[in-house]
Amino acid sequence: MLSLYLYLENLKSRNRRIEMKPVLSTEEVRRLEDLIEKEGTSKAELMELAGEFVASLADARSPKSVLVLCGFGNNGGDGWVAADILSQKGSDVHVVTPVDPDEIPSALARHVARRTAGRDVSVHVGPSRDELVELIEQSDLVIDAILGTGFHGELRPPFNIWISALNETGASVISVDVPSGLDSETGERAEACVRADLTATMLAPKIGLYSGDGPEFAGELVCGELYDSLDEVIGEVDHAAEFVDPVDLVDFIEPLPGNIDKYSRGSVLVVAGSAMYPGAAMMAAKSAARAGAGYVTVAAPDSCANLIRLALPSIPVVAIPSDSRGSFGAAARSVICEIAPKYDVVLCGPGMTTASGCMQVVSGLLESDVPLILDADALNCLGRGSIDGIDKTPELLRRNGALILTPHHRELSRLVAGDPVHDLRSAIEASQRILWACGSDNMLVIAKGPTTAVVGVDKVLIPTAGPTSLATAGSGDVLSGIIAGIVATAHAQSDAWPEFGAYAVTVHSYTGFAAAAEMGERSVIATDLIDVIGQALQLVEDEAMHALTGLGAAASKGE
Repeated sequence: MLSLYLYLENLKSRNRRIEMKPVLSTEEVRRLEDLIEKEGTSKAELMELAGEFVASLADARSPKSVLVLCGFGNNGGDGWVAADILSQKGSDVHVVTPVDPDEIPSALARHVARRTAGRDVSVHVGPSRDELVELIEQSDLVIDAILGTGFHGELRPPFNIWISALNETGASVISVDVPSGLDSETGERAEACVRADLTATMLAPKIGLYSGDGPEFAGELVCGELYDSLDEVIGEVDHAAEFVDPVDLVDFIEPLPGNIDKYSRGSVLVVAGSAMYPGAAMMAAKSAARAGAGYVTVAAPDSCANLIRLALPSIPVVAIPSDSRGSFGAAARSVICEIAPKYDVVLCGPGMTTASGCMQVVSGLLESDVPLILDADALNCLGRGSIDGIDKTPELLRRNGALILTPHHRELSRLVAGDPVHDLRSAIEASQRILWACGSDNMLVIAKGPTTAVVGVDKVLIPTAGPTSLATAGSGDVLSGIIAGIVATAHAQSDAWPEFGAYAVTVHSYTGFAAAAEMGERSVIATDLIDVIGQALQLVEDEAMHALTGLGAAASKGE
């Protein structure tokens, strides 16, 4: 088999395009539907296509009996179309509706409901809870077409009753577009929210499916593009984000040349640690080395320097004068800023504390031109230095060198003066406030969370999310080290900072999968993640290769 690198060059020679998948807000989906209608495909046709897509996914499971739960709107219309098609394919189909088909308020949904009700489908209008439970238990599959992308807030009867009954039975469920009870914009769920096995989303995934409770309740996510010329029009609407698969990152998976040495592989200076938190510096430095950097140095307070030396015999440690509490002291700024330009990238912050000497270190590094990653306490130092939010004092972050910030939600909230950041959508908005205030095209915010967003000035990328095993102390230190190692191998010379950030986050996600496979999801600790960085890099490469093989086969057939 050809190597990944040769295979990629072969695909490039065939002009095959590898494109990331857009993720849209609710309003962006509406604009997209309007554009498609202007191009000649009506919303009625889109409803038919959506129903066909749902029916195909359901039929693939070979159900003998299917129950379709339909609401008042166009989402319910999709369900009526799917019910019609499945009945024609031989399934015993039952449809539950809150009102008679003639009373459905949406004109499009009313039309397809009347058509379907007149065919070989059993229609149940406003059943009792007990009757509904009986119908669910008699079905092999339930299609949730109750509520669509317009829902937000809390559910009213009968839908809250339907959903609680559905969840209690543990039935196999396909949701149409979004699980009913989930806000497609924020990912917030109502008290009653369908827990789907599969969500068949239409045209493009909605941002709420990746935010908040979305990933937990959506199950497997499958997108029906519906419109043959979607690629030609989707670029005309803004994208809330783009989802990144390993195959989208093949340009950043580079082989090591034969004439490389430890310096040309890339160098990292890790400015981190304190007497209280020496382990954070150790984990970040070791992760940077495991991620590919050829030369990693730690600059740590002298209060913990010897401890770090003992733990990391292959990594040089520079002892920096400390204060009385074991954090960087008053002399630290000048020493660190003198050695920092010798490295390809500087990572500052893990375990550092927010002592006055640490704040001076951060401000000094920001004034330099060295490519810089600020994590953990370095971000807290920034927050303390800007009471009204750093988006109100952008001059603090304006610099010639690249700058990457890696806040989790609470740190990001502190950076924007305490405004709440609690999900993917609010994290993206807070990150954009910072970036747009600074206006730098070589600045990046990696907003960490259950789903991490890599936010640049003009694009937002959503890499593959890792498992819950990543929710452990020190996991962020490992991620910051991986970012530093990957940036260093590129020698910080890139016009694609979001893609490099997405690659690093993807590798970190895969360490979670690899470590959970060995240790069990509940038992993973941060040092386990470091030990499987090599496996994670290989997993990302293997998955990219697998996808490219499919692209290559399609290219050979002239598709």
